[in-house]
This record gives sequence, structure tokens and C-alpha cells, in this order.
Amino acid sequence: MRELFRRKPVTAPAERVGGLTRGLGTFQLAMLGVGATIGTGVFFVMHESVPLAGPAVVVAFVVAGVVAGLTAVCYAELASAVPVSGSTYAYAYATLGELVAMIVAACLVLEYGVSAAAVASGWSGYLDRLIGDLFGWHLPPALAAGPLEGGILNLPAVLLVGMCAVLLIRGTRESALVNTIMVAIKVGVLLMFAFIAITAFQVDNFADFAPHGAAGVTAAAGTIFFTFIGLDAVSTAGDEVRDPQRSLPRAIMIALATVVTVYLFVAIAAVGAQPWQDFEREEQQSAGLAVILGDVLGATWPATVLAAGAVVSIFSVTLVVLFGQTRILYAIGRDGLIPKAFARVDPRTHTPVFSTVVCAGAIALLAGLVPLSNLWDLVSMGTLVAFIVVSLGVIVLRRTRPDLERSFRVPGYPVTPILSIAACLYLIAGLGWTTYAWFAAWVAVVVAFYLLWGRRHSVLGRSAAADATGSEETNQPLDPTASP
Repeated sequence: MRELFRRKPVTAPAERVGGLTRGLGTFQLAMLGVGATIGTGVFFVMHESVPLAGPAVVVAFVVAGVVAGLTAVCYAELASAVPVSGSTYAYAYATLGELVAMIVAACLVLEYGVSAAAVASGWSGYLDRLIGDLFGWHLPPALAAGPLEGGILNLPAVLLVGMCAVLLIRGTRESALVNTIMVAIKVGVLLMFAFIAITAFQVDNFADFAPHGAAGVTAAAGTIFFTFIGLDAVSTAGDEVRDPQRSLPRAIMIALATVVTVYLFVAIAAVGAQPWQDFEREEQQSAGLAVILGDVLGATWPATVLAAGAVVSIFSVTLVVLFGQTRILYAIGRDGLIPKAFARVDPRTHTPVFSTVVCAGAIALLAGLVPLSNLWDLVSMGTLVAFIVVSLGVIVLRRTRPDLERSFRVPGYPVTPILSIAACLYLIAGLGWTTYAWFAAWVAVVVAFYLLWGRRHSVLGRSAAADATGSEETNQPLDPTASP
């Protein structure tokens, strides 16, 4: 039991960690959070969440935003107290122990991997719409969908993941700069959509406000919630941020405020512009907002601009989510719980190249061959469990390490983290039983891997064993990139 729940010591942030360099500021970090969040919930989830909640989808966005807000302040405190890469995994390792950290790692790998692949697979719909509007031709159906959807390969999705991987390998600062530019473009395009769609606003579209009652709102909020993965993505860059104890909490709060504001504005405009039943139309499944704009104006150019914004937006989401996935695996590899190759950093680019290549290959394979749009709830489950651990970690760390420096403290403690846990459990309760089954199966696989392999290769475990035997290794620093 001591091995399973051993906790990693919290140390002060170093100038350079395992080859990673601290080059990101608060604004760039906040844009990573916005880049991983804004876009997915509007471009992809609207046509799934609106049929569940009807016009009350606006309330569902508010519910998801409130839950995310409660968790965001918990993230901010832990990020200021444990300012390292690995996000929730690192926080769980420092507060709840190694086994819990691996369960959280399972949640993070699931939510980042599946969401990146699902978002990338949806890129082809908006890209096809943009090419059709600009040049009058469309992507070959066989190369725009996987074999389970009547095609051969979703080639645009594979190319998108490949481009993101190349950019991430070149360097973190370069990737952050490109992401900041793309975030500015997509926020501008979404605001353009909202201002145009609001001109067609019909109060009657909100008449049957909650056709499926509170259960529908809860289900929609659970589906939407996975998009707030961007809050977690901010904390994956802990080892690459200047002054992380201050920059991380500030960036998380800036990202949350930006995301919730844009989401609500766009959702109100979209639902007001057309009856909620129309969101189920087949032509809105791949490029819904572009179709709405075309219907409102009866012209193609605004829809073309929106399709271009969606292409940029989905690129940004895929880039940041892939970034977060690689940094989480880097942190787990550094701790020895997966092969150390994932923790190797290129001495020239200061990026984990092996981790990036492996993640990109797996995500490209999923995006190109498997339809993942029906797995949003599974991603939400992983995100909600991770958020519960963060909220619980605040309570545990306050009791076990009250001496730690915290540049940000959760307001209303301990009520706020308890409310955050309760709110996350409320959203989990609205998910279907198949989601529970698939999630439990995935966590079981990861726990089995940990018990059979990770526990024996843990850097923390080897250090404890060396201390127990009085080995000379206790006087030598552990190299996180050395082979076991």
C-alpha cells in the first residue's frame, strides 16, 4: 500500500527541467487555453447538444461554464503550488499518490487523444466546404472519410495532425506564436458569425425552451464539458513557463473568461437564428455554423469566411491538444511510469520529439480511419474525473503542505472545491451507461499496465529502494532520461 500511494515531493521550479526551457509568458499561455477550447464546442458540439436540450442549450453552456469556473480556481491554486508539467497527473502524484496519478493519467491520455483525433477528423467537413466555395470542387468522398463511414481514409485529418506535429517539433515558442495568431482569427470569425446571425434572431425559436426537461440540459452540459479541456492544457506547460507560480493561475482565469463569453454569445445567436430542430439536419452535421450563415444571408461569402475560420480554429485546437498530450506523456516518462523514451528532449529544439511522433502517429491513425464523433461523452467523463481530482487535491494539499507558497488561493475554501466536486459528479450522472463501461475498461487497462510494469520502474520507487538499502545512489541525482 505504501508503494501504491507514495507521493512525489513538491520542489521549487528550476530554470530548466530535463531540457525544456521556460519561454512562455502569461498571454501566450492563456492563448493556449483559448486555442484548445474555443472552436470545438461551437463548431462540432452544437449540432449534438442542441437536439438534447433545445434552446436551453444556452443554459447547458452556462452550467458547463460554472462547473469549469469552480474547477478553474482549483487549478489555479494547484498550478501556483505545483508549477510543473503534467497538469492533473502531476497534481495527483503530489497529493494523492502514484496509483491515483496513473488513473488520472489514463483519463488525460483518453481525453487528449480521443478529442484530438475527433476534432481532426471533423476538419475535412469545413475544409471541403471552404474548397467548394472558393474553387467550386470538392474533396473525393473516398479521401474525406474513413472506411467505417464509406470512404478509404480521412486524408485531411491525417495531414492536419502531421502539420501540427512538425510545428510542435520545431519548438514551443514557435507553436505558441502560431497558435496566438490562429486564436485571434477564429475569435474574430466567431464574433462575426454572432453579429450576423443575431440579425435573424427570432424570439419564437426560444418558445419551447427545454423540450426534454432538466435531463436534456444535464446531458447537453455533459457533452459540452469536454471542450473545457483547454483549462487543463494550460497546466501541461508548467515546465516551459516563465514565473509559473504567477503565470499559470492568471492564464487559466483569462482563458476561462474568454471562452465562456464567446461560447454564450455564439450559442444565443445560433439558436435565435433558426429553430432548434434544424440543428439535426444532415447538412449541418459537418459545417453547421456555415450553413446557418448561408441561410441567414442567402449569400456564400459570409459562409466562406466562417468555413475558413473553422479550418483555422480546428487547426489551433488540434495543435494545442496534441501539445498537451505530449507534455503529459513527457511527465509520466520522466517519472519512469512509462518508457523513458517519452521523456527525451531534443537538445536543439528543446522539445520531446519521440513523444510528439508517437502521439501524432496514433492520433493520425484514429482520425484517418475511425469515426469518433460519438465519443464526446467519453472525453467528458475523463475530463470530469480529472477535474474532481484537482478539486480534491486542493483540499489534501492544504492539509498536508500548508507551508507551500501559493500565489493564488481558492476563494471560499473549503466550500468552493467541495462544490466543484459535487458539480462534476452531477454532470457525470447525466452520461450514459455505455460511457461508464468504456471508461472503466480503459482505466482497468492502464492500472494493469502500472501494476505489471510501471510500479517496478518508478523513479520514486527506485529512489526509495536506494534509501532503504543505504546505496551510494542516494548521493547521486536521478537522471529522468536514463534507461532503467
